[in-house]
Amino acid sequence: MLWLPDELGAPAVLLAGVPALAIAADRLLGEPPLRWHPVAWMGMWLTWAGRRVAPRADLPRQRSDARVFWSAALAWCAGAAAVFAIARLLQDWVLSQPPWLAALALGLFLKPLLAWAMLHDEVLGVEGALAQSPEAGRAQLARLVSRDVATLSAHQVRESAIESLAENLNDSVVAPLFWFVLLGLPGAALFRFANTADAMWGYRGVRPLDGVPHDWGWAGKWAARADDLLGWVPARITAALIALAGGAAGPGRLWAEAARTPSPNGGWTMAAMAIALGVALRKPGAYTLNPEGRAPEPADTLRACAIGSLTVLGATLVACAVLGWALA
Repeated sequence: MLWLPDELGAPAVLLAGVPALAIAADRLLGEPPLRWHPVAWMGMWLTWAGRRVAPRADLPRQRSDARVFWSAALAWCAGAAAVFAIARLLQDWVLSQPPWLAALALGLFLKPLLAWAMLHDEVLGVEGALAQSPEAGRAQLARLVSRDVATLSAHQVRESAIESLAENLNDSVVAPLFWFVLLGLPGAALFRFANTADAMWGYRGVRPLDGVPHDWGWAGKWAARADDLLGWVPARITAALIALAGGAAGPGRLWAEAARTPSPNGGWTMAAMAIALGVALRKPGAYTLNPEGRAPEPADTLRACAIGSLTVLGATLVACAVLGWALA
């Protein structure tokens, strides 16, 4: 952890509490307004650049696949470099302040790069909407996932919500904390940029951007692979924490279930949650995790959120402990 100061002496150990402060702020303060949200700023850049690098699907192709790929890769690298540099400058300034102020400021700056409270509440919102009607549940789920929800049954909506909770435990909490421990605020910001780019660019095929269809077949490949790479280790840490929190089976079974999905990372967290809950989680036409499990019930959504909370607590304590050891 080369970003940690070594000239502040014993008071620098206060920085070990930054992850806990960020999680507390996430729960107490919620999300900042969009105009002040760094992830929203990342999305604005990705929208602007995406319109230029991804070919329009409703117009004749004028660029080769290789040119599309490398233009998108360069746009991704430019955005990532800017995000990393800005976060580094901000962190350097913060670390020049007294340790107590540096810890407080870093916690508040880290908070927008985490999103556990919103994820937790949105998933519970899906269950609450399902209690009203399947249509209401599908409408609420559409806020969480990118897949087409129009034909999903009530239990498929619940499965999708639990899957989203499990996958985003890594993307929204554990992975940013992992990269914060290693590289400080720039590391957490870089991961959030990569994850946002994957969500906006990384899906194959034709998807609209600002209502205009664009072909992401080659334009999104770099973003997808970068997110896979940065999330690889944190996803397996998340799966292990879910397994510990939910009393799931050992690594052998988890490995086998995770291999059922095409995602190198998401399958681990979703499989861990399916095994912990004893339910089957399915994406129609794609995979079934823990196929011998039962269909999830309303109580399983509540238990999934409880397991998620324990996972977040465990990840936060580990992050604080590692930082404390490095600063001791």
